[in-house]
Amino acid sequence: MADTLDNHILHALHVAPRAPFRLVGEVVGASEQTVARRFRAMSRAGTVRVVGLVNPAVHGLASSVVRISLRPDRLDALAEAVTRLPEVSFANITSGGSEIVCSLETPHDGRVPDVLRRLARFPGVQAVDTRMILHTYSPPGADWASLGPSLPEDAVARLQERYPRPVPQGPPVEPRPEDAPLLAVLAEDGRASQATLAERTGWTPGRVARRIETLERTGTLFYDVDLIPERLGYPYGAAVWLRATPAHLHASGTGVAALPRVVFAAATSGEQNLMAIAMGTDAADFYDFLTHSLATVPGITDYTTSVRLRTLKQAASLVHRGRLVAQAPRGGAPRPPTP
Repeated sequence: MADTLDNHILHALHVAPRAPFRLVGEVVGASEQTVARRFRAMSRAGTVRVVGLVNPAVHGLASSVVRISLRPDRLDALAEAVTRLPEVSFANITSGGSEIVCSLETPHDGRVPDVLRRLARFPGVQAVDTRMILHTYSPPGADWASLGPSLPEDAVARLQERYPRPVPQGPPVEPRPEDAPLLAVLAEDGRASQATLAERTGWTPGRVARRIETLERTGTLFYDVDLIPERLGYPYGAAVWLRATPAHLHASGTGVAALPRVVFAAATSGEQNLMAIAMGTDAADFYDFLTHSLATVPGITDYTTSVRLRTLKQAASLVHRGRLVAQAPRGGAPRPPTP
């Protein structure tokens, strides 16, 4: 179980994923060596991975949430297939083993994506419900700040001042072919040093720094922090599907995102126009969230929940025996067989 210092280190990395250990040590009140040792221990244990990812919008893709209802006897086969799809992230088994909820990157051009056709034809699948994410209410780093123990506000402000997240300027740009080695290393380790990146790409450290700055500034490259919540004291999680009146949609979404325990909130297409991911310590803690915290948000007319039973995949990591492991490179992962 992570202690307070580990939690503070993780919060700092959510705010500034590539911040040097020296700066992280300054804001968490520990030495650079201690921070580096703690982070590497959590990485070796498979508790955390910092990854650099290419914005799906570069390839004309939009994010959707997919609920796959299936017969429980087909669960293991479909779970294996879903985790191997490069288009899929944040996949979880929910609701008594009869549903898989995942995030999917799909073309936004009117076509039905081939991956959805394949999933719908998979043996045992009874329904595939796809909801496009229209607006995200959770700012970067909000997921850890909503859980804690979190950093004081002044520590977060120091991180943001010394190592600010780039504000994208203009639409994302298509990576160049020569960017492939750089992006491959960052997908494996988003905190790889410039010296490591220079060695793996054959570039000078200055060229590495300039190219990363360009990719970040254009919104092509962003960072995510994959975690195992069970290792951090939050074994209970659920997707909450909510309906808000149109007049209150933005206020309701903003209010839900600000609640303790909520790590993600977004407006979606579909009959239920909001969704949230909430974490808890147990069923009683989650019930308290529903009856006290969620009940304070105006404009919510009803909700349903999908309780997470097992995590299959995070943003860029598979979950194997309770540990984060790197997934196969995009384009190299096998797809589920066509039924």
